[in-house]
Amino acid sequence: MDSQRNILLIGLAIVSFLLFQQWQSYKNPVPAPTEQTQSGTLPATPMANGNDLVPGESQPAAEKVITVKTDVLTLAINTVGGDVVSAKLNQYATEMDSSDPFELLKQTPGHQFIAQSGLFGPQGIDLSSTDRPAYHVSAENFDLKDGEEELRIPLTYSVNGINYTKTFIVKRGSYAVDVEYKVDNNSGQNATFAMYAHLRQDVQDKGGSITMPTYNGGAYSTEDTRYKKYSFDEMKDRNLSLSLANGQGWAAMIQHYFAAAWIPREAPGTNLYTRIIGSLGDIGVRMPNVTISNGQSATLDATLWVGPKLQEQMAETAPNLDLVVDYGWLWFIAKPLHTLLAFIQGIVVNWGLAIICLTFIVRGAMYPLTKAQYTSMAKMRMLQPKLQAMRERIGDDRQRMSQEMMELYKKEKVNPLGGCLPIVLQMPIFIALYWALMESVELRHSPFFGWIHDLSAQDPYYILPLLMGASMFMIQKMSPTTVTDPMQQKIMTFMPVVFTFFFLWFPSGLVLYWLVSNIVTLIQQTLIYRALERKGLK
Repeated sequence: MDSQRNILLIGLAIVSFLLFQQWQSYKNPVPAPTEQTQSGTLPATPMANGNDLVPGESQPAAEKVITVKTDVLTLAINTVGGDVVSAKLNQYATEMDSSDPFELLKQTPGHQFIAQSGLFGPQGIDLSSTDRPAYHVSAENFDLKDGEEELRIPLTYSVNGINYTKTFIVKRGSYAVDVEYKVDNNSGQNATFAMYAHLRQDVQDKGGSITMPTYNGGAYSTEDTRYKKYSFDEMKDRNLSLSLANGQGWAAMIQHYFAAAWIPREAPGTNLYTRIIGSLGDIGVRMPNVTISNGQSATLDATLWVGPKLQEQMAETAPNLDLVVDYGWLWFIAKPLHTLLAFIQGIVVNWGLAIICLTFIVRGAMYPLTKAQYTSMAKMRMLQPKLQAMRERIGDDRQRMSQEMMELYKKEKVNPLGGCLPIVLQMPIFIALYWALMESVELRHSPFFGWIHDLSAQDPYYILPLLMGASMFMIQKMSPTTVTDPMQQKIMTFMPVVFTFFFLWFPSGLVLYWLVSNIVTLIQQTLIYRALERKGLK
């Protein structure tokens, strides 16, 4: 097997891989939940009276929206129900060179993605969309001031001798928002209620493009399942109902680079659920009932993560929450590569330079495989005259031809698969690095130099893809071939053109990696061929 055939193999493998990823984003099989209610579906609502929070119905006139601002978050909280109806990420712009922060949670006529939480049960106060508590709050704007590390925003409500305090707790530099319910029971009798928290979003699965097959939908984690996607289509087919026996888990809505998730705290027996309400999908957690005696109080709490997919912070917030940075089935390779990339960036500062350095390191580590590949190819080419003479002598006797070929390979110490095996071993690394770069929120809006202002976006002038195609063409020209079939020759000739066209829409960071990888290949190829020529293998 020669170099041009290997290029064809790589091309077919990559195109097949990307097509499979895109197909998979639309055609995920529906997994059967491991645990469901007796009827097989969840109740229509977690509310006490069975009514749902149907969107579009009028809210009480007393509602108002308060603003909470930290160094990294700007939240808008509706005082009716205490829902987070907007979450802006202050350190992430909506578009390149825009002064507007990216808004992850929002409630507009064209789009709804909000975080709801409340209390249900006999003494629950969130009964329906038109019967939710109108909390009292001391101010309309809350800012985390310089020198402060934490800010608490209490919302209060009293009814029938029971005082409810819903407190939002935000911290400097953190995208984790703690939501705490404190209930003081002075009603003269026992009070029973439970907390629920879910994310609600329009049922739209935007799966990206064939070059960027990103996922937009639900995901969850339990004691038995570290990480699992649950798309809107799956929610339509079957409502999810899982029990968190020890309370460890979370429910999330994820998209490219960003995620929102509810994490229950110290609530064994929590139920994780999904449901579809009209054009909206919910995924969340329903905690077990708590009964408070008269004169006593109790606290229930959960954490809302709303921000970018920052792996270290997410891992500190909840077990396995960092797995929303989905590296696919090669995560065990991609994750160390991302860690190494971040380490290099901490030294060279520029993410583009970090990609170049990482490429040299990866290709350097694979140099023994590359050398073995080209050495095997050279030996195979050296045997071509003997093989041709053998074919003419033996004719159509395939069995005898196979036997004598194996004897020749054994005598000359040549492995006919030696040129193919290194490619097979390298492909997982290439694919893992592809995912490591594609899932890195750090590359979003990160400049390289010159015309490359955003490594997560395509090259606006297509310079990198053209250079990549040119480098691939040079690799072909440097690799002598024994291919005589006209059809294979045409395919080989057009491979650089096909790759160049395909890479026009790739993020520039990925194209930069492939271009540098080709340049390293040209350098290694030149060095290896010169060494082989000195040994008499031409």
